[in-house]
Amino acid sequence: MAAKIKKGDRVVVLTGKDKGRTGSVLKVLPTENRVLVQGVNMVQRHTRPSQADPQGGIKNKEASLHLSNVAIADANGKATRVGFKIDGDKKVRIAKTTGDVI
Repeated sequence: MAAKIKKGDRVVVLTGKDKGRTGSVLKVLPTENRVLVQGVNMVQRHTRPSQADPQGGIKNKEASLHLSNVAIADANGKATRVGFKIDGDKKVRIAKTTGDVI
């Protein structure tokens, strides 16, 4: 089945502490049904110094969100569901609210 949300898509958070915030998808974890959204669901992690990060300390990073808690943002910035349409010989994603190709 084709993915409804892909890396680089602009999404709106539907529930939780960041409800209403938008961001672009950094990573999709299809086996876990989760996504990482830039600047949303930030958590603090205490990291030990390593060769890659000699300083260590408390770092802010994005935690994953469940796919059901995010929706694609349409051209107006509102949450929309995703539909599929055959356009010529390609299958494309369309926004249900506006009918535009995503």
